[in-house]
Amino acid sequence: MSVSYALRVDEKLKEEVSAVAEYYGLDLATMTRALWSQIARTKRIPLEFSDEEPNEESLEAIRQTREMIQNSTGKAYATAEELSDALGI
Repeated sequence: MSVSYALRVDEKLKEEVSAVAEYYGLDLATMTRALWSQIARTKRIPLEFSDEEPNEESLEAIRQTREMIQNSTGKAYATAEELSDALGI
């Protein structure tokens, strides 16, 4: 037997979540059923309370690292101790 469940959410939040669902080829109802099924199966609420996106400083470090790898300008260290010495730690 199926039941209906009404949910009140902010319109902007609904639009943002809908866009994520669509990215994965789902509509909101299908995504919600999948979420509920996962909760029932795992007996856990699959939430993370941390930022998923790196901040601007991290994005710049990632960009610099990729550039160093691409240009072979980075320095490699054989051990963590060598790296610590180079960093002055």
